[in-house]
Amino acid sequence: MTKIIVAQDAPVLVAIDIAKARHEVLIAIPDKKRRRRLTVLNALADFNRLVTVLKEYGRPVRVAFGATGNYHRALAYHLATAGFEVKLVSSVALARTREALNNCWDKNDPKDAQVILHMKIGNEQYYHDPLVCGTNDIQELSKTHDIVSKSKTELWHRVLTHYLPLYFPEADRFHRSSRSDWFFAFLERYPSPHFITAMGKEAFTADAWDVVGRKVAKERLLADTYETAESSVGLSVASDSDAISMFRLVLGEGRSLIAQRNQIEDRAVELLKDLPDYQLLTSIPEIGPINALTILAEAGDLRRFGHHRQFLKFCGMDLATIKSGTFRGQTKLSKYGNARLRRTLWMAGQVAIVQRTNSFRDKFERYIAKDRHNTHLRRKAYTAIAAKMARTVHGIIKNGEPYRPFAEG
Repeated sequence: MTKIIVAQDAPVLVAIDIAKARHEVLIAIPDKKRRRRLTVLNALADFNRLVTVLKEYGRPVRVAFGATGNYHRALAYHLATAGFEVKLVSSVALARTREALNNCWDKNDPKDAQVILHMKIGNEQYYHDPLVCGTNDIQELSKTHDIVSKSKTELWHRVLTHYLPLYFPEADRFHRSSRSDWFFAFLERYPSPHFITAMGKEAFTADAWDVVGRKVAKERLLADTYETAESSVGLSVASDSDAISMFRLVLGEGRSLIAQRNQIEDRAVELLKDLPDYQLLTSIPEIGPINALTILAEAGDLRRFGHHRQFLKFCGMDLATIKSGTFRGQTKLSKYGNARLRRTLWMAGQVAIVQRTNSFRDKFERYIAKDRHNTHLRRKAYTAIAAKMARTVHGIIKNGEPYRPFAEG
């Protein structure tokens, strides 16, 4: 039997199936047929034990795992700081390979580690560890801002659909933006029109003058509010009732969420203002502080994508078509990518096309020129604009040059 000679620099392959409390590890050593199994608890002692075991082989180590929530973050960080090459396996590719190998749907952790190793740890992605790459603070700011914004929006809808119809239906026409605090402050002070009509018009104007903040034609606004309150159909509720207390409790929570969101946005600007990539991103129409924060948090260093198609695929904005025999389905976005990044680019594109002069609006107008009222054509145009936004973001970061309108010409 011919003995296989293994190169001294052949790496030790390590496949890890991630779980909440324990991780299943399968180690393939180049000059041995038998694979070594380990169960690593989510504890520092076990992490150190695994690092020690891998270093004892005296070879390069390549580790691959499938992400599971955030449970992989701690182990991946320890392995990366130990000097090992850390790779990320697509959960979709893992599931398809597992089904192909087992000829059925089958799921258990030791078997998943075998599947990862069977994939030869070649069909993987580079693992971009936020803490190692220095983007952890940016990522946490972005995710917390998203959580706070969603909570504020949910509460805002609750006020508009539940509390206002009961206690002050006519007040709905006075609000303009959910970003401002004054409307919540006004309702907290006057949760029912009966609180307004209990005092005279002049007394109300003087009392509410500072509550509504800086406004154009403030006196006319307050006069209109008083007249609206006099003819309101809102329920007459006692000022010391539990119903009013609950309404004010919700409004106080809304004001707190607005203050938290503003605090995060101020901190994001302070943290990123001197960062060259941030300055490049904010040169693009409608890429403001929060959109730039989200892009930097979710994509990390965009220079790691050699071509814009790689970045489009990372965002899930690459095109996919179902084909079978003579059947050809409609070409659509794959959406197998970062959803937050895709949403940010989509929203930035929607706002960019309503501005007067930029290449995004020019492309949109050319796209829908054949039939401006065709909803299907407009939807395709919106998708094309979002993809163009992604290409522009990647291009300016890679080239290190700010956005130039109509650079294509």
